[in-house]
Amino acid sequence: MGPNKPKVRRLPLLPLRGLLVYPSMVLHLDVGREKSVKALEQAMVDDSMILLCSQSEVNIEEPQKDDIYLIGTISKVRQMLKLPNGTIRVLVEGIVRAEIVEYVANTDYYEVTVKELPEQETTDSEIDALMRTVLSQFEHYINLSKKVTPETLAAVSDIDEPGRLADVITSHLSLKIKDKQEILETVEVRERLEKLLGFLNNEREVLELERKINQRVKKQMEKTQKEYYLREQMKAIQKELGEKEGRAGEAEELRSQLEEAGVPDKVREKIEKEIDRLEKMPATSAEGAVIRNYVDWLLGLPWSKRTEDDLDIKKAEHILNEDHYGLDKPKERVLEYLAVQQLVQKMKGPILCLVGPPGVGKTSIARSIARSLNRKFIRISLGGVRDEAEIRGHRRTYVGAMPGRIIQGLKNAGSNNPVMLLDEIDKMAMDFRGDPASALLEVLDPEQNSTFSDHYIELPFDLSNVMFVTTANAVHNIPRPLLDRMEMLYIPGYTEIEKLQIAKRYLLPKQIKDHGLTEEQLKTDDATLMKVIREYTREAGVRNLEQQVASLCRKTAKEIVSGEKEAIAITPDNLKDYLGPAKFRVNLADQEDQVGAVNGLAWTEVGGDTLVIEVTVMPGSGKLTLTGKLGDVMKESAQAAFSYTRSRAEQLHIPPDFHEKNDIHVHIPEGAIPKDGPSAGITMATALISALTNIPVSKSVAMTGEITLRGRVLPIGGLKEKSLAAHRAGVKTILMPKDNEKDLQDIPEIVRSELTFIPVHHMDQVLEHALVRPVSIG
Repeated sequence: MGPNKPKVRRLPLLPLRGLLVYPSMVLHLDVGREKSVKALEQAMVDDSMILLCSQSEVNIEEPQKDDIYLIGTISKVRQMLKLPNGTIRVLVEGIVRAEIVEYVANTDYYEVTVKELPEQETTDSEIDALMRTVLSQFEHYINLSKKVTPETLAAVSDIDEPGRLADVITSHLSLKIKDKQEILETVEVRERLEKLLGFLNNEREVLELERKINQRVKKQMEKTQKEYYLREQMKAIQKELGEKEGRAGEAEELRSQLEEAGVPDKVREKIEKEIDRLEKMPATSAEGAVIRNYVDWLLGLPWSKRTEDDLDIKKAEHILNEDHYGLDKPKERVLEYLAVQQLVQKMKGPILCLVGPPGVGKTSIARSIARSLNRKFIRISLGGVRDEAEIRGHRRTYVGAMPGRIIQGLKNAGSNNPVMLLDEIDKMAMDFRGDPASALLEVLDPEQNSTFSDHYIELPFDLSNVMFVTTANAVHNIPRPLLDRMEMLYIPGYTEIEKLQIAKRYLLPKQIKDHGLTEEQLKTDDATLMKVIREYTREAGVRNLEQQVASLCRKTAKEIVSGEKEAIAITPDNLKDYLGPAKFRVNLADQEDQVGAVNGLAWTEVGGDTLVIEVTVMPGSGKLTLTGKLGDVMKESAQAAFSYTRSRAEQLHIPPDFHEKNDIHVHIPEGAIPKDGPSAGITMATALISALTNIPVSKSVAMTGEITLRGRVLPIGGLKEKSLAAHRAGVKTILMPKDNEKDLQDIPEIVRSELTFIPVHHMDQVLEHALVRPVSIG
């Protein structure tokens, strides 16, 4: 094409942050933004050509058309390399200037129509003179600036095209992007060289100023050094005169701290001995720093500092009720402890373990306990701790040794009777560095912890005044010896009514405040909150509920700030406009009565859950298939249910040879969730018998219980959590083992009143209540 007809083409656009590419320039770029990656991929699909334009502001993450300069460089992608952190490193070579004519509508990446701006390489004597002047000024710049190597000058001197010379020199200057863009946008060569000359002059003046300032600073430094030597000489004179300095002065300071510390005699002796050792150390000895650190730790520990307990039961009860709704047992236990403290002045601190699903308030109740007792609160997270030294500290002989987390917590608290929360005690692990759970045995034993020994401190510390509170999601992950030392308090989860009260009293006001709203700007009612609880969350705690409430507040804030509305009322009808369509079906038990499908109840670490157990019988050779990510115990339950059904085939009017002529498939949907435990025995047996007799199972019945080979129903755990899950799912009747009748008193009254509990001791009774019509049992 001739120079009068600029070439127009369509290219993907890659916006650059903080850098700029000139034609004939080769450089590496790191690309991480999604749109930019897609633009690169498109370029590779086409002909490796892409338009590189700079953003006017570096920190704009999603630039609009106005944020990107109109003139950039068409470049060829020479190489692409994916880095381990997800970004892509690209080698690009600038080809020709180009101007954006228009943006093409494309949501995946920026795509533009561009007009090429080719170089007009013209030479005359004036341009030659300009080139020489630019080169000599660049040589001055290199001599003043240490950032550009002399080799660069040699390389630049060989360039004979004036436009390219201007581009290459500009790329080596430390200019702002705005100035570099100005050079890029100047297509006319003479004008470009003149602009560059202006920039070079400015840069040279700035560098000369910098050099003057540096010389002034150097003189100042020499003066400071002189003062330093004089001071050192003064110290030497003072030493000759017998004045304290160096190690002696340090030891003196530590002794005065010891006088004020008020430590026990045994500790005082140890500290004095260590200070004497420190005093005799040469100033250069590394051991001196170790001793100093050790003495600082001993002086910093609250050996005899304690806070005064506020033993007002009424006030404590008010604080606990103010912070938490429900949780009667943990609150009662704290008030009992307070009452005993009031009667017996000194009592070993109890060790409570709060066990329950996530989001029920285990961590926050420990914080409220500290507030009600007027004690300091320290939280130590044990999740993922796998080193015994985390609890007990390292011996002082190791480099960088430190005390364990218990001692660190006490130092931070500044008192020897804080409430110490050991969070996620069931998430500890063990490896070659020891077993942290075993190291906790001494900490959590009221008989032993009055002389707790930390490897670093090497002196017994009395932990018997500390009130330890631990939290866990599941008891079976806690080692037995550790479990014996703690008093378990189970927090099973909340009913819908309790969740509604928590949302109204705590979550909504807190989120409204956190999002900068007022109660007038966001109005809602009980029915709306209940819909959020039922259709947008399915959990034992309230963490997910809080996230949904926060989401409502965010969307309200956006509408108010954008000026759409001044106040918003959220109702059950318009809730989906804010939270989207419902995530959960309210009623799991609203399907039809089905053959071979039974509502089971399960206990998981995140609370109770309902699951459907399905059985289908097909002609085959007697193969039993189990699917749905089942654990070993559950597989054994299925085998037991199968054997029981075979033994009762005649009485149940099932062909005795059904197991030889049929394949049986037992499946539990929601396969991603691991399921284990023996409590689905009767559920599997019912589903199997229903499938073989072709009698449907009542949709409104759910069941839990272990089965023996003779059809006896054995007790299970977690009845309260399972009942809450059944209540959430809309089940009406629960079949449960007779031996679990004692657990019914733990179930909240509101749940008991809406569910029918039928205790069963044999499989025959289960079938009687679960199947829609009786099986003729011989």
